[in-house]
This record gives sequence, C-alpha cells and structure tokens, in this order.
Amino acid sequence: MRVVVAGVGLVTPLGIGWVANRDALLEGKSGIGPITRFSADGFEVRIAGEVKGFDAEAFGIAQKDARRMDLFTLYSLAAADMALAQAGVGQEDLAGLGLEAGVYMGVGIGGLGTIEENKRTLLEKGPRRVSAFLIPKIIPNIAGGTLAIRYRIQGPNLTFSTACAASAHSLGEAFLAIRSGRLQLALAGGAEAVVTPLAIAGFGNMEALSKRNDEPARASRPFDKARDGFVLAEGAAVLVLEALDYAKARGATILAEVAGYGLSDDAYHITSPDPEGRGMAACMARAIQDSGLSPESVEYINAHGTSTRYNDAIETLAIKRAFGQHAYKLAVSSTKSMTGHCLGGAGALEAGFCTMSIVEGFLPPTINLDEPDEGLDLDYIPNKARPFKPCVAMSNSFGFGGTNASLVIKAYEP
Repeated sequence: MRVVVAGVGLVTPLGIGWVANRDALLEGKSGIGPITRFSADGFEVRIAGEVKGFDAEAFGIAQKDARRMDLFTLYSLAAADMALAQAGVGQEDLAGLGLEAGVYMGVGIGGLGTIEENKRTLLEKGPRRVSAFLIPKIIPNIAGGTLAIRYRIQGPNLTFSTACAASAHSLGEAFLAIRSGRLQLALAGGAEAVVTPLAIAGFGNMEALSKRNDEPARASRPFDKARDGFVLAEGAAVLVLEALDYAKARGATILAEVAGYGLSDDAYHITSPDPEGRGMAACMARAIQDSGLSPESVEYINAHGTSTRYNDAIETLAIKRAFGQHAYKLAVSSTKSMTGHCLGGAGALEAGFCTMSIVEGFLPPTINLDEPDEGLDLDYIPNKARPFKPCVAMSNSFGFGGTNASLVIKAYEP
C-alpha cells in the first residue's frame, strides 16, 4: 500500500508554520541567536536555536492546561494542529478511523527543563512544593499521549527515544504500519525542548557545541573547515501520513509520497560514528532498496549534517559508499546550518523540509559554508537556495548509540 504526506506542521527556530519556514529557507536565514531562555552568563556556550513568538493559546491550549505541560509537548500539539489543518483532517475523520489511526512520536530527552525547575524547587522549598504534574510532564511519551487524547486517536500510540534519529524512526515506523495495511492514517513526528542550563553545560563539556558566541548566526556551519560544533536547538514537526486510497477517497491534497525507510546501527561507539561510515551507508542503501528505486534516481539529500568534525566527514564518506559515482551528481545540504540541531525532533523537521522542497520547487542551502573541509567535496548547496524541484529526496538522521535512519520521500504521481 502506498503512503502519502497530506500535512506538515512546523515549530522551529526559523518560525511557526509552513510559510515562515519556507521563506526562511529560501532566504538562507539563521534562527540561531543568544540564549534568552535562561541567563547563560558564566557558560562557555551562550547561543542556541530557540523558538520565538510561540503562543500556546493560538492553538487552542488554555493557559491552565499549558502550565501542566512541558514545552516539548506544547510544541508537539501546535505542530499537529497545523499538520491536520493543512491536511484537511477533522475530528470526525479521526473518530471514523477508530483503531486504524495512530500516533508515532520521537523524543530524544523529554521534559528536562521541568526536571531542572522542580529540582530547584525541591532544594529551595522542600518536597511538598514539587509539582504533582512533574512525572506526566517529563516522560517522553507524554507528547504522543496528549496528541491521542486531544484528537481521540485510539490506535497505536508509540514513542521512539533513539537520540537524534528518534523522529525519523517515528516516521519510518508509521510508514511501515500504514504500508502493511494496519493503519489508514498516522500523526508522526517528533519534538525537543532542552535549551536548558543542564543540556548546554552537558553538551558543552563534551566539546560538542559551537562556541562562536559573538556570531551566533554563523555558528552552525556544516562541512565548513572552520566548524567547531553543533548548535543546540528546539522545536517540533508533525506530518500527517495516510494510505493513498484513504487520502484519495476523502479528497486530500497530496504533498508527497514516502517511498522507503532504512535503519541500521554502527555498533561502534556510544557517541562517535563508525569512521568508515559503514552503518550510515548501509542505512541509506536499505532505504533505497525499500523504495524500489535506483540510487541514481535520488536527486537531493537533506543530510544529518550536524556541523561537528566527525559527523560531516563520515556522512560524506557514507554517501560516497552508498551512491558511488552518483554521489557527485547529488545535491546535499544541511538545514541544521539554519535551525541548529533539534535532537529528537530533527528527523521529522528535516523530512518536512524535504516535502517542502518537492512541493515548492527549491533546495535549501547549507549556509555559512565558506570553505569546505579537506575531502568534503560534494555539492552542498553553499549559502543560497537553489531553484529545483526534486522528484526523489532522502533525509538522513543519525544518533548517539550508533542508531541510523534514512527516509526516501518523492513527488506524488497518481
């Protein structure tokens, strides 16, 4: 059974919604700036990709309810609301599907900000002042659970916590469930909201984050010789995936088709990728094989492209392993150059951007790419978006623990 994308909801450092994100990608605009979520004085890293201007009430979430949710759940609700609206799916549609509609979400960490806040309360005011909502606010699956409750979705409700590949896995597993005939529709995506003191300190002490504090918009620079780490970011993306026959029967406007899904593990190191890129390459090859397409049909890759020394070099090597000489004909870009790294939400966000590229007819750039590092010799679409309507795109997501996911998304053909 064919699986199509009917809606995409985006909450990112570039903006809220399809239009704001499209315009920012076309302009090569960075969403990275000084941290405002907390005082970063005394931190070596003082920059992040924060979501700006978010208003939960604009998405029908009452203030009293919002106080009982962590930010990653609020972002998820907003993204789902926009995705369903774009898809034209209403409550009656979801109710009519019963167990044939599901929720698949990816979250890397969960409610870290709520944990930090309540730990301070515990130490300063005592155990009786810790929120009774602490546990349901912080658990990673609460975003998916809240979506299911809000929209009365009674089918499978699964959350994947596979680090930075989490929401790519959520999309892939939802795709498999629909393709197998078990579901007709799924809300699938992911979220993260951990621009917090502990996360900045932890990633910073790993030497994983860029310290380009004086030039935040130029800090995330995948594939560039002067890159010095990734930029932590937050956000959410939710896609409406549907069985083609169901989407056609209800008269949906189809944006794109999910054609293939690959996954693997490096089985090498808890944080570093296999230096030979074997796991990444196998993941991409499996996604292509699953799609039934040829490697030569892939025209664009939205790379994991974190702006770290190892990832960018090894992902480039893996692309060459997976595609051979065709690697030099591919367009490859990292939108993390503009959004920063949304961790567990990154895969869905970038799959959404691949869908947008197909619909809108442009390839987003890798900004801040002034001088590619040695051996990084692919077409990374430096600095400026490129008019081009890809028929077949791939989105890569790789996470700590060596876990890998690749999605093939293509233009819909009746």
